[in-house]
Amino acid sequence: MTDNTQRPHDGPDSAAPELPTTYAPADVEGPLYERWVERGYFEADAKSDKPPYTIVIPPPNVTGTLHLGHAFQHTLMDALTRRKRMQGYEALWLPGMDHAGIATQNKVEQQLAEEGKSRHDIGRDEFVERVWRWKEEYGGRILGQMRRLGDGVDWSRERFTMDDGLSQAVQTIFKKLYDDELIYRAERIINWCPRCQTAISDIEVDYQDDAGELVSLKYGEGDETVVVATTRVETMLGDTAVAVHPDDARYAHLVGKRIKLPLTDRTIPVVADAHVDPEFGTGAVKVTPAHDPNDFAIGQRHGLESLTVMDERAVITVPGPFQGLDRFEARSAIVEALREEGRIVAEKRPYVHSVGHCSRCKTTIEPRLSLQWWVKVGPLAKAAGDAVRDGRVKIHPREMEKRYFDWVDNMHDWCISRQLWWGHRIPVWYGPNGERVCVGPDEQPPAGEGWTQDSDVLDTWFSSGLWPFSTLGWPQRTPDLEKFYPTDVLLTGHDIIFFWVARMMMFGLYAMDDVPPFHTIALTGLVRDEFGKKMSKSNPNSVDPLTWMDAYGSDAVRFTLATGANPGADVPIGEDWVKASRNFANKIWNATRFALMNGATVDGPLPEPAELSATDRWILSRLNATVAMVDAYYDDYQFAKLSDTLYHFAWDEVFDWYVELSKTVFFAGGEPARVSGRVLGEVLDVLLRLLHPVVPFVTETLWTTLTGGESLVVADWPKDSGFRDPAAEAEIAEVQRVVTEVRRFRSDQGLQPGQKVPARLTVAGTLLAPHEDAIRQLLRLQPAGDGFHATASLPVAGATVELDLSGTIDVAAERRRLTKDLGLAEKEKSDAGRKLGNDGFLAKAPEKVVAGIRARLAAAEADIERITAQLGALPES
Repeated sequence: MTDNTQRPHDGPDSAAPELPTTYAPADVEGPLYERWVERGYFEADAKSDKPPYTIVIPPPNVTGTLHLGHAFQHTLMDALTRRKRMQGYEALWLPGMDHAGIATQNKVEQQLAEEGKSRHDIGRDEFVERVWRWKEEYGGRILGQMRRLGDGVDWSRERFTMDDGLSQAVQTIFKKLYDDELIYRAERIINWCPRCQTAISDIEVDYQDDAGELVSLKYGEGDETVVVATTRVETMLGDTAVAVHPDDARYAHLVGKRIKLPLTDRTIPVVADAHVDPEFGTGAVKVTPAHDPNDFAIGQRHGLESLTVMDERAVITVPGPFQGLDRFEARSAIVEALREEGRIVAEKRPYVHSVGHCSRCKTTIEPRLSLQWWVKVGPLAKAAGDAVRDGRVKIHPREMEKRYFDWVDNMHDWCISRQLWWGHRIPVWYGPNGERVCVGPDEQPPAGEGWTQDSDVLDTWFSSGLWPFSTLGWPQRTPDLEKFYPTDVLLTGHDIIFFWVARMMMFGLYAMDDVPPFHTIALTGLVRDEFGKKMSKSNPNSVDPLTWMDAYGSDAVRFTLATGANPGADVPIGEDWVKASRNFANKIWNATRFALMNGATVDGPLPEPAELSATDRWILSRLNATVAMVDAYYDDYQFAKLSDTLYHFAWDEVFDWYVELSKTVFFAGGEPARVSGRVLGEVLDVLLRLLHPVVPFVTETLWTTLTGGESLVVADWPKDSGFRDPAAEAEIAEVQRVVTEVRRFRSDQGLQPGQKVPARLTVAGTLLAPHEDAIRQLLRLQPAGDGFHATASLPVAGATVELDLSGTIDVAAERRRLTKDLGLAEKEKSDAGRKLGNDGFLAKAPEKVVAGIRARLAAAEADIERITAQLGALPES
């Protein structure tokens, strides 16, 4: 089942290795991680003949710190990589950081503001140099925190989206897209952040309900009057038309005419456009082509002028009384001016409506006509959709495919330029006579008077979209690229399908000859608090995972997160659950200490099945079944199920049953104890290997002590030997049934778990016979000595357990309680039976409801059988 070529001891008579009485994560985790790194366990070899397994990390922002979402996804990626490394793959988990254009520039601008300066005061070159210094001094804190979590990444290959190699990749693909006419420059409506003073993409806009105002305005005079409604009154200064539906008879006489625009000296036309909904409001809308995407489209169809009325700070630029006012100040001033002219028809406050905000600084977005660079996504998005449809890339869970297709099948051209100084500068130069030259990485930019480079930088997602191949050396055909591309799995949150996943799919297929960047996209949910609420820094429910690591250890945090990781589903987490995981780590520690003190060993081969007791054969059968289940769950990205399987196998079957059933053997000593010690050593060896990818620190400490092996990081992954013993499993199931039933009876009688009771155990002729001593030990049964008087008799699994409860219970009170419980169970049985006997009910009720009632009936019948047996076991009062 496992490879035990390295032995810890000279022989069975050597002293057992020792473990401290308690596990102290803080003393173990840091030094152990550094030892792994120093020994190069996480470094992948491109020249190896092992099959590759590659994961690239979703690069965290250089400004970021570890939050629970990072800890969650990193735990799962680390588990996948550690297992594959143990399975004999050349496993590469490649780390790195994103330069995070807007977020990082904001950090440095805040520093400058504290000095009373702006970036414009020091100039572009000095500002960029200052950002680099900030990055070296303050950036990348998250990398150290990843070490705390135990991330088994190849630090020798760490990348940054602004390093020289990735910069070359960015310039290469920009040039290629430009030459293929997939990048172009055009005036379009974009999302503008007045605070960050840059364009941002649609997917970087957060929409929330704001309490604004809806104002209805009267345009025109006399019979040529139209009422329009708007939540952005200030934009009326840039109106160049009023639009109505072509079939709206109310306005047919106005179409083609010009009406007066209030507060201005201009007249504007009334145009007919099918975009207008005649049922909404008055059926007439104001058209501001420079400040609204729908209005821009109407303007394009009708040849309307586009008038920009605000600058980059959202300050009014139109000459007149409102010039110089912030957009919100102008809104109030314009409403008041319109009221004085009698132009206000109606006002509704508050008017709750959806408003876009910058996802980084939360400033209200201003739609704005702007000259920007765009990627023509049509052919790229089609290729990204085709790769999933034809099976080259699988999305897990499958139901997430719809979200992916909804995005890539309806994607708009992507605005890739940002009005920032920190980032990959657009490699386009403009000449004095209107020339425009795109420069590749191996080309020299044009020189001479009047030539200038485009001042914009690229969207951060442009460079991170190249991550799966640029980090491996593209555009050069490096050994890393040949060995490790395409990557195997992208594990990331479903919330960035649009931001990142689709970008990587488009660029990977385009740059890598139609080879997608990964075989599988495994999508996770988001981490929430224990009540299912979203965690946020602005809410008191936000948790710093480092605090929990300090208190309970990194393994406890990792195991808690993995236990909640159902594919695509959000993950609730609370501190009590982390405490429970800490208790699990302690349980593993204590059980291994007990095993080592009682002769558990990995020395020599396992005895043949004929030499093993039924208890030994049972646990080995269950062990192999567990290996098979864990493998199946890993291959299906079912982290919650594999963690739950390991938890219950370890705690319930190994510690609570096998160890307890074997104690009498260990205490008796001799050859049976040696055999069971070898079996227990095997079970712990395999169990610790299975647990290691999720809880690496405690398992490493225990396994190296148990086996003397070098490290679990480079140990072999367990294999299912195929050994199954249904007979032994049936035999131990009988033992468990007896122990469970008698324990329940004891509890029902109010006996303490450790309270000893005189008993007579009759097991002759049953599967239980070889286990009599273990059953007595587990049930705290004393021998039936002189004066024994059986006051209760429990027939279970063909055996009989007679107990002397004299003086321990009030028989009459117990009989009354059980009789009452029996009546309730019989009523439940009657009610369920009546419903199941009603053909009309069965014909109409959903199958799920019927199944629930059948389950209630079965539970009631089991209760009746149990309570009747308990009543029968009581002595006559």
